[in-house]
Amino acid sequence: MDATHLNALHLRLSHERGYLAAAKSAKEREMRRVWIAQIEKEIAGEQRFLGIESTPVEMTDDELIKELTA
Repeated sequence: MDATHLNALHLRLSHERGYLAAAKSAKEREMRRVWIAQIEKEIAGEQRFLGIESTPVEMTDDELIKELTA
């Protein structure tokens, strides 16, 4: 399985989240939120195309640390 495109999308999403955190105006933040939503949608589509199940894991930080140190 070639996940090159999926990996590129994840990297792009990471960068865009960084840009959102550094955004200076409300208009820029809104624009970046839209772009992030579009990238997330594209990632979901690529995962379906590759046959990868995407199951979100909802854990608190404390639960995650407990699992990682168990």
